[in-house]
Amino acid sequence: MNIFVIGAHGKVGKILVNELSQKGNVKVFAGLRTKSQFNAYESISNVTPVLFDLTSQANDMAKVLKDNQIDQVVFSAGSGGDTGDDQTLVIDLDGAIKSMIATQSAGIDRYVMVSSMGSDDRKIWDNSNLHGYFIAKHYADEYLKNNTDLKYTILRPASLTDDNSDGKVELNPNDLYHRTVSRANVAKFIVAVLDNDKTTNKEYAFSDGNKSIQDAF
Repeated sequence: MNIFVIGAHGKVGKILVNELSQKGNVKVFAGLRTKSQFNAYESISNVTPVLFDLTSQANDMAKVLKDNQIDQVVFSAGSGGDTGDDQTLVIDLDGAIKSMIATQSAGIDRYVMVSSMGSDDRKIWDNSNLHGYFIAKHYADEYLKNNTDLKYTILRPASLTDDNSDGKVELNPNDLYHRTVSRANVAKFIVAVLDNDKTTNKEYAFSDGNKSIQDAF
């Protein structure tokens, strides 16, 4: 199984690549924007760093995926909290949609989107300082569901922390916006999703919790 992680230089992406690299039946391709980021993965067995620029054209992205015979794609990229709405649109919306088009063009049907809590809830957008971010995430999710034939899974984790993972979560908590989830648990959740065909064409909002990820499914 060849898995491509878009945004492998991000905090969740790095943890995810390391988690996947420990699975014996998986070869991991770390999608990175610049060659200067390659050194983070060159010493890790089972991981191949690959140039993947979300500002490039969809057909260029498709060629990268096809050349590496990818079976599953994870989108875990983001423009970052320090950029303005223009870069959020370029990466989190346009880049995401181009990666979906590229995935289909390459003949791949499995795509996991790491979205955001609240991307499906307009009520919280105006009261946040991330209005543009939520809009970008919302319409990327909508495009994935309604304008592609991909076997998707959309993840909406709670506020992210750098805590250690205990592998336990809660799905759809009523107080999601007041909860947190460790990036390490998000990575474990992604791995579990990729291993479980029953998670296709589904959406999961989750936080740290008391159930093992498998039991939560």
